[in-house]
Amino acid sequence: MFNAKPKFSKASKMPCRSWSLQALDTCPASIGTDGELVDACKGCYATDGNYRFSNVKAPRLHNRDDWKQADWVDAMIAELDNDRYFRWFDSGDMYSLKLAEKIYDVMVATPWTRHWLPTRMHKFAKFADILAKMEALPNVVVRLSSDSINGDIIAGNTTSTIIPTISHRKPKMTICEAYEREGKCATCRSCWDKDVEVVAYVAHGRKMAKQIKDLITTVEVV
Repeated sequence: MFNAKPKFSKASKMPCRSWSLQALDTCPASIGTDGELVDACKGCYATDGNYRFSNVKAPRLHNRDDWKQADWVDAMIAELDNDRYFRWFDSGDMYSLKLAEKIYDVMVATPWTRHWLPTRMHKFAKFADILAKMEALPNVVVRLSSDSINGDIIAGNTTSTIIPTISHRKPKMTICEAYEREGKCATCRSCWDKDVEVVAYVAHGRKMAKQIKDLITTVEVV
């Protein structure tokens, strides 16, 4: 019997389960050099809608302490026994290097599971080694997140960015088409595909819509 009891979420669009933390509270890379939230995080979907409800927050708050349990890695491995796809962090980020190392141990021990880990922690040098080890695993895609909502592409083997509209698509981008399917992935697995270099998400959600509107207004004024 494990002391650790991982709690999972299942976002409506996703074809799999996810292990997550509370948005922004566990996202040190959401703060830019000016001390303000970066553009992509100002419109974070995980701070609006159903994510505001206490029952949705509960597992994320639970996980903040649960991962520190000595047997958490073993508990996660046991839980993923039948999972063929898995997403880390539909909200939050791996704010701790010790957490990142434990996640790596889970990835190594579950080769039957294809792991997708979106993160901004690449902005901190101390995470470089563990991210490289994760990326080297054949069953893992670490997708480095851009702070941009205007389609800026960052360096990396597998990355992601946000674009205001489909017309902002660039040649290197693979568009997440969930926006055409009521927010659902359906059969698409591009985010888990090491051959997909850049996934571009078309801006969606009420808070993001305001960010895009402000961006367009600023560009027009300039």
